[in-house]
Amino acid sequence: MQISDQAIRQLIKEKSTRQFTSFNFKRMLTPWIIPFVVLSLWLFSTTSGWIDQSILPSPITVTHAAYEQWTNNTLWTDIGVSLSRVLAGFSIGMLSGLVLGTAVGLSQFNHDLLDRSLQMLRTIPHLALVPLMILWLGIDETPRILLVALGTLFPVYINTASGIKNVDAKLLEMGKSYGLSRKELIKQIIIPGAMPSILVGIRYALGVAWLTLVIAETIASRNGIGYMVQNARELLRIDIIIFAILLYALAGWLADWIIRQIEYRVLRWNPAYKKAARQ
Repeated sequence: MQISDQAIRQLIKEKSTRQFTSFNFKRMLTPWIIPFVVLSLWLFSTTSGWIDQSILPSPITVTHAAYEQWTNNTLWTDIGVSLSRVLAGFSIGMLSGLVLGTAVGLSQFNHDLLDRSLQMLRTIPHLALVPLMILWLGIDETPRILLVALGTLFPVYINTASGIKNVDAKLLEMGKSYGLSRKELIKQIIIPGAMPSILVGIRYALGVAWLTLVIAETIASRNGIGYMVQNARELLRIDIIIFAILLYALAGWLADWIIRQIEYRVLRWNPAYKKAARQ
């Protein structure tokens, strides 16, 4: 008995659909294996008595603390304040890094003028500037936002300048041979060629921004997730401290996920990112 071409195509389609569904389902579950194992070990070790809950509260206790913070109507206010600080500082630092990195990457004169000074500033731990920030700017929002901006600036600057300088010289020569002006070269070849490096810098800088915020919110804060941690420390509420740490981790993961989605869309022309986006 012969099988028609239509039946063969239908079988191939059904097989491909099953493989695609199974593949996507596997990829969806795989990243959660380690968190699930850690959570299970945490739950077992604390409820079985292996670890004293005065040292490490169980996930159940932390969940109760989360519910407590939810019901006292301050949780969303604290989250909103921390988000606003990160967004303000990150925006200032990212834009400054993009401008400086582009200027240094496109001009040898700008590189000679600015790069050495910026590299010297980069080696200064920005968190060590906290006492000076308080003395110079007081304890309002300005020093917190400025600290986040400083933490964000240099990863973006370095990756932007490096990405522009490492654009394939053959592509530039090809563009010149087609009669592209300097402006057209920058728009059509240099910026797209440097974009993978730039986005890596932005991704890394966003993580640094959240890390800096943890320290910045200890500067006489009256709100924010850091303020929640300060209060919990004074009250010896380890469960609330762990809940705040989990909030920081979740916020950092969501921020990184957003940047990765932007990467997949901006870099659709790049085969590597195109493949990742399909997966």
